[in-house]
Amino acid sequence: MKRRAIEHCCGLFGIVGHPAAAELTHLGLYAQQHRGQESAGICTTDGQRILRHVGLGLVAQAFDAQTLRGLCNPTAVGHVRYSTAGLSCRSNAQPFLFECGDGPLAIAHNGNLTNAAELRRRFESQGHVFRSGSDTEVIAHLLPDAGFDDIHHSLPQVLNHLEGAYALLMLFRDCVVAVRDPLGFRPLSLGRLAGGAMVVASETCALDIVDAEYVRDVEPGEIVTITTGGIRSERFGPPARKRGAACIFEQIYFADPSSDVFGDNVHAVRVALGRRLAEEAPADADLVAPVPNCARCAALGYSRTSGIPLDRVFTTKHFVGRSFILPTQDRRDLMVKMKLNVIKEAVRGKRIIVVEDSVVRGTTTRGKMNALRKAGAKEIHLRVASPPVQYPCYFGIDFPDPSELVAGDRDVEQVRRFLEVDSLCYLSLDGMLGCMSMGRNQYCTACFTADYPVKVTAPLDNHARQCKRLDTAGGNRHGQHPHNPPGAPWPKPQPTKTPG
Repeated sequence: MKRRAIEHCCGLFGIVGHPAAAELTHLGLYAQQHRGQESAGICTTDGQRILRHVGLGLVAQAFDAQTLRGLCNPTAVGHVRYSTAGLSCRSNAQPFLFECGDGPLAIAHNGNLTNAAELRRRFESQGHVFRSGSDTEVIAHLLPDAGFDDIHHSLPQVLNHLEGAYALLMLFRDCVVAVRDPLGFRPLSLGRLAGGAMVVASETCALDIVDAEYVRDVEPGEIVTITTGGIRSERFGPPARKRGAACIFEQIYFADPSSDVFGDNVHAVRVALGRRLAEEAPADADLVAPVPNCARCAALGYSRTSGIPLDRVFTTKHFVGRSFILPTQDRRDLMVKMKLNVIKEAVRGKRIIVVEDSVVRGTTTRGKMNALRKAGAKEIHLRVASPPVQYPCYFGIDFPDPSELVAGDRDVEQVRRFLEVDSLCYLSLDGMLGCMSMGRNQYCTACFTADYPVKVTAPLDNHARQCKRLDTAGGNRHGQHPHNPPGAPWPKPQPTKTPG
């Protein structure tokens, strides 16, 4: 099997002070199943010890009623893992559970640490043993070595030495700690249940499913400590920066349309993207059709603005997962065949505007277009509600290799010929950013522009090779450092404090 980098775009959920914490966390993960289908896990605490259960596959496969009863404690954190090219094994399933000097600690992470390889290599040279291929495990090795007796006091210093994208939930015996990196790559929201229990989740759709009231977002560069007595906030990192790095792909693809992400409702943003696309790239056609499921909102906006009726040309098998987040191309192609079927009567003899949210690798999109052509479509005009994806992502989305990107070394006309459509237009960068409420310098658009908010200094092939090394099974992994080193020296690790 071809392997690529070990990234995450995962789902996090935590709750403090509720007798059914495990069951509610199970629901919260289920609501965020679209963010990860490789594994699911929950850790709970009774104030003394932490219990953990993880399983491979979907949330429904990882948990049953008996397992949830065994996790019965009032505080919990959970995680669904984005299905990437990392090994699908329990050692990579989160939350991770470690035994530190202060007691047990569970960590759930959404994002990608760009300096994890260097930190890991440094710890391994001191004799630390790593149990997984995940960059998340580096954090647990940093915490006990920050020069403090109390891990809670160590956390700000540890976070200041991490680079890249991270939203974290950390479960201690007496609290849950929620963190977002200073640039705010990944979303994380706070909510409150009617009885006063606090909830934290990657997306607000998970708050909705447990009837939690949205309170606010965890701010970039903020540490929120949640106990049964309330919440405490502190800042870390440098002073507030003029630029942020909210991942724009959350709005384009990843997040659920019912969620509010980075201050905007996802459905409203996608409808606006479709409207802007219709203004920028009109076409003479009989109908507008989305490629389900993510492009439905954009297609609705395109239809409303263009006046061309919206119709359905694909049926969708909803029990089949998301093809983009599968680790290999052959599995993605098979998933598309299982998931979508053309409605021939709706297609035959028609000029169709097909709206896609994005085109990344292009192979599955070409398969969909070919299926429409075989069903008798007279013309196919592909409209994409985002700019061409031309550059790799280092911050948690699974397109790290430019050779896999259909627009990486092709112009629009070459992509059109590859996809075998009659016309192809992408939404402009300005058009896309104009649909977002925050300023354009508050989003990460590196996959479209190569404007990386965190400096990446090494060639991609070094990055990819290193990530492969880190995700092999067993033993210590040493490898070439693919990114810039931390900006300040780190206290010498103490192997005797190695967690776990």
